[in-house]
Amino acid sequence: MPALLDRDVKYLKGVGPKRSELFGKLGIKSVRDLIYHLPRDYTDFSNTVSIAEAVWDEYNAIEAEVVYRERPAMIRRGMTIFKVLVTDGADDMTVIIYNSKFLYESLEIGKSYVFFGKVAGTLTRKEMSSPRILSSSAGDKLQPIYPLTAGLSQNVLRVCLKNALSEITPEETEILPEDVLKECKLMPETAALKAVHFPKTREEAAPARRRLAFDELLVLRLGMIEIREHSRRSTAYSFENSDIAPFLAALPFKLTGAQQRAISECAEDMKQRSPMNRLILGDVGSGKTAVAAACCYIAVKNSAQAVMMAPTEILASQHFEALKSFLEPSGVRVGLLTGSTGKKRKQEICEAAASGDIDVLVGTHALFRDGIEYNRLGLVITDEQHRFGVEQRAKLSGKGNNPHKLVMSATPIPRTLALMIYGELDISVLDELPAGRQKVDTYAVTGKLRERAYAYARKELDNGGQAYVVCPAVEESTSDLKNVADYAAELENGEFRGYRIGVLHGKLASPKKEQVMKKFKDHELDVLVCTTVVEVGVDVPNASVMIVENADRFGLSQLHQLRGRVGRGQRRSFCILITDNVTEESKKRLRVLSSTSSGFEISEADLEIRGPGDFFGSAQHGLPPLKIADLAADKELVKQAQETSEKLKDRLYGPECEILRNRVYKLYESDRAEMS
Repeated sequence: MPALLDRDVKYLKGVGPKRSELFGKLGIKSVRDLIYHLPRDYTDFSNTVSIAEAVWDEYNAIEAEVVYRERPAMIRRGMTIFKVLVTDGADDMTVIIYNSKFLYESLEIGKSYVFFGKVAGTLTRKEMSSPRILSSSAGDKLQPIYPLTAGLSQNVLRVCLKNALSEITPEETEILPEDVLKECKLMPETAALKAVHFPKTREEAAPARRRLAFDELLVLRLGMIEIREHSRRSTAYSFENSDIAPFLAALPFKLTGAQQRAISECAEDMKQRSPMNRLILGDVGSGKTAVAAACCYIAVKNSAQAVMMAPTEILASQHFEALKSFLEPSGVRVGLLTGSTGKKRKQEICEAAASGDIDVLVGTHALFRDGIEYNRLGLVITDEQHRFGVEQRAKLSGKGNNPHKLVMSATPIPRTLALMIYGELDISVLDELPAGRQKVDTYAVTGKLRERAYAYARKELDNGGQAYVVCPAVEESTSDLKNVADYAAELENGEFRGYRIGVLHGKLASPKKEQVMKKFKDHELDVLVCTTVVEVGVDVPNASVMIVENADRFGLSQLHQLRGRVGRGQRRSFCILITDNVTEESKKRLRVLSSTSSGFEISEADLEIRGPGDFFGSAQHGLPPLKIADLAADKELVKQAQETSEKLKDRLYGPECEILRNRVYKLYESDRAEMS
């Protein structure tokens, strides 16, 4: 590895031990970390205006000479105000500095500076508070702005970066072979790093950012390929018998074309000597459980066991009932194991799993706890994988001899994003809904129609239906968001007086959540006031109304998931989105939701509008944070990086790709450790 880049940052000129501790708070431990600590924006000091031309309450760059420094004024303990009078020769302006004696004293009387900030004040005297300041004689008029921590200034960071960049060479930084640079029309990495940190113009920074974004996406994709290849070690289970005719004959419905295609893809995977690693990506109600059941049937007919892990007990119970109805007519024995399973029953199930008397076991994290062993575990199915950690999934797979793995997700995401988040998996998409699935009529209204919406809900309740009311906030807040507990009390004493109301949110203890959801499923509650904790999970076929308060606060994919909680039975169903934030963007977003029921179309729109973070949150899906690339805005770059990764994957172990290989390993070192 290059000596300079891996050197501790404290040894870099301008840093030292004390500053290195501050750098550490920004995640900067080595010189490499420092040079890839990229600007979040730039301040352009070149486009100056006079004080008279400055636009009120907007950012302006004003070149002016320091005339006078007023005496500091302490307005309260810990708050000192420094005022400086400046002039451009025609007009005066007061510059206000808070708590920075050093900056105040560095402004020399008679010297000119460029002050960048918002202009305020009065008609007779303009003011600029906390401006960014640059000497008029400075050569670089476009200044990078970095994420900081207390004790570190922009100037210190810039000086340290200039010192680091002056030492780097192409031999230490370039990760791409020459032919790839030419084919993809990319600038060299060393030049890109220097240009992105200290460009002369914003236009000069654009190709530099493009190069570094490409690198980030390429490393991400190659890492996914590495994980996929590591997972393709030989398996003890090659399922040659894939005849599912008896299983299909026992089903009370006909599979869709998409389901049949997904089952065929899984069956082909499970015939191989390397384990299946496949994602079933399906919209709400697309029939993923039936596909999983077919895979379980194939495993059992090949003398192996299967397990299905769900994130909650009630969802596990729901899968258990579904799999039992699908598989038991074909002679497959299905069991259920959760945290609340009684001690005696738990012991019986563990013994049956170890002896092979249970063919398919459904449950929660209890499936991989210490003490449970399986007779011949050949297939592991995980529902809503992003809700489980890598360690949990690895523990479950570790109960077998490198079993086949099937992942299911009801969160529709664009294919570009799926390839990044689930890049180590082969993907099957269920893009058809089973016959009989109800279309949900969707309406977006303002708060003025709230009473009418609740009147309609009461009508449905009186006809034997049930309703969800979703709010975005849990605790008391000074904002206009509806608080779940308070709002439930309002409804209980107002619009839904006399109806049975339950409250459900993420901060409830798991047993309480399960209890509330079960009562709603069993129709012991008429109305469930909740947060998005219900967006994925339990079927309540009797629920026919979904009302979402402050709908503008949710992503489109979230709203689509919520809408999918109704329309699951025979009742005609409705989703009513209430918002008082009637902006052009909110109208555009809600119009998309009202015009289509395709989760994949909606997810594409959501990616365009809100970006990738809102699908899961990076902490859940484990996607390494992207510092510069934008999966929504850089679609063509994503495609180019994916194509390049396929060309480079076989060259990754050659000497020309040593730096690239090390970058990939560093990014995914925790995942590699987990797999080894």
